[in-house]
Amino acid sequence: MHELSLTRHVVSMVVERAGARRVTAVRLRIGRLSGVSAEAVRFAFDVCARGTVAEGARLLVVEPEGRGECPACGRSFPMESVIETCSFCRMTPLRVVGGEDMMIESIEMEAG
Repeated sequence: MHELSLTRHVVSMVVERAGARRVTAVRLRIGRLSGVSAEAVRFAFDVCARGTVAEGARLLVVEPEGRGECPACGRSFPMESVIETCSFCRMTPLRVVGGEDMMIESIEMEAG
């Protein structure tokens, strides 16, 4: 399960940024085409944060939809999978233009 190692890395970056301040919330963006299970990250976050300044922090996950663009007709549209045909002209392969990323959007910490 690569989500566990990804979550460990996220917690490590959050803890490094927070220093000695207690983290109260972390907001992650996990695109729906990223190949990362947001539910697995939610589950792993509490385990990975245990014993750190991020223990007990709320994890807020934003899951932007996938977006594709057809190189044949130039149209852009939502995608559920990276293996799709154009909704308009039925061409394939498509260019993925959104929803593949995973990033920390913000970290909330106690004042200190």
